[in-house]
Amino acid sequence: MDVVNLSAQLNAAAILPEGIVILTLLAVLVGDLIVGRSSARWTPYVAIAGLLVALVALVFQWDIDNPIAFLGGFNGDALSVVFRGIIVLSAAVTVPMSVRYVEQSGTSLAEFLVILMAATLGGMFLTGADELVMVFVSLETLGIASYLLTGYMKRDPRSNEAALKYLLIGAASSAIFLYGVSLLYGLSGGQTRLTEIANTVLAEGGDAPIGLIVALVFVIAGIAFKIAAVPFHQWTPDVYEGSPTPVVAFLSVGSKAAGFALAIRLLVTAFPAVSQQWQFVFTALAILSMVLGNVVALAQTSMKRLLAYSSIGQAGFVMIGLVIGTEAGYASMIFYLLIYLFMNLGGFICVILFSLRTGTDQISEYSGLYQKDPLLTLGLSICLLSLGGIPPLAGFFGKLYIFWAGWQAGAYGLVLVGLLTSVVSIYYYIRVIKMMVVKEPHEMSDAVKDYPEICWTLPGMRPLQVSLVLTVVVTSLAGVLSNPLFTLANNSVTHTPLLQSALTPTNAEQVSLQSSQLSGD
Repeated sequence: MDVVNLSAQLNAAAILPEGIVILTLLAVLVGDLIVGRSSARWTPYVAIAGLLVALVALVFQWDIDNPIAFLGGFNGDALSVVFRGIIVLSAAVTVPMSVRYVEQSGTSLAEFLVILMAATLGGMFLTGADELVMVFVSLETLGIASYLLTGYMKRDPRSNEAALKYLLIGAASSAIFLYGVSLLYGLSGGQTRLTEIANTVLAEGGDAPIGLIVALVFVIAGIAFKIAAVPFHQWTPDVYEGSPTPVVAFLSVGSKAAGFALAIRLLVTAFPAVSQQWQFVFTALAILSMVLGNVVALAQTSMKRLLAYSSIGQAGFVMIGLVIGTEAGYASMIFYLLIYLFMNLGGFICVILFSLRTGTDQISEYSGLYQKDPLLTLGLSICLLSLGGIPPLAGFFGKLYIFWAGWQAGAYGLVLVGLLTSVVSIYYYIRVIKMMVVKEPHEMSDAVKDYPEICWTLPGMRPLQVSLVLTVVVTSLAGVLSNPLFTLANNSVTHTPLLQSALTPTNAEQVSLQSSQLSGD
């Protein structure tokens, strides 16, 4: 009987998608050990298939009867399902981006895929972690795998330097985060479940203890590092510039999505007593990230550094939804991350293609690219315009939803800063597009003059082509046909008890009023 009860409390079925990713990881690892370097012909397809099967399994995890697993350590609610889907999808798009890039560097593709799936696992567990130990173990799994990916090009000094910087700053942020978590553990009298910590602290009554404020500061520092928010962004430009470009693409979407999922679950569940304080801190982080990220991007000469500062600014936009703490705010965060997945990865695919063909990522070298590669120019232009928020592309509707939610909640200052910095971002995005399109033939850069003949039949190029077409098409159509994504984002909030209980009083009253009207009808 005890075994039956234990099995029921473990509820391993809640992590079926993670189990599929683990099996895929083992299949790639063992296959590479048996077959050797020739396994590169089929391991990417095994990895993509496993990740897509995990994505299908996540669909069946929606609204399951018992989402709590591992004695309360993991919560597979609708919120975690959506964020796990974003992370899995970002990994699935990153794999075909990596094939040609990794093989051309002379390193093992299978090992790269194994580490990438390990990072994916860490992010997936982090989005549903409901207990301090699982939070930290998941965070470190994601972090250590990210350090390994960053330094994967062992022969490249820039990759080694980026990995060392990332490791040192990441280790410091992990220590800071762990100290904040240990304070939470002590304040709650030895509890590790997030809900029990909050209940213990609230049961004491009165003002929030000073220890809780200190814990909040350290926890926010750890989260801000993961989402690359100013002033915890120092690692981002150097790591983005030196790391392998497919790794940067995954970090900019998958790692960032995991960080925002952690922020929502940890802050909403464990820190309800100091919600005004953490909202104030994130307001400051959002303003700093939007201003610094978009202003400093104006002066960048490297495409990867430009996208690094762009990602810092994008994190500031997403934080608006977290700060306002309304149903529309949380839904707008999820919707924006869903479309950011495709437009940002699409931009990185174009950067990879250009660097593979020319060996550089300097913005000035893109001059006159339209004359030699119209498809690449079109794809990069659409992705950059979407990141800037130009209608009718997906990025416009994402920003519109976030700004509308902020305006409805009364965060007028944040919305105005967001609008102004969006205008700034449009300038540096269009500067790149103008350089590619407007330049006369005699003004072509040397890299474009020596541009090789376009050949998609080379090993690893066809997956890149498919990824480029997929991301550009979704970026183009997701704005006009955004209703399914809107519905998914809204349903993920309304089907998550954690967020429903944390709605601001105004929203809660509106929800109850709507419910009473429906019941009356």
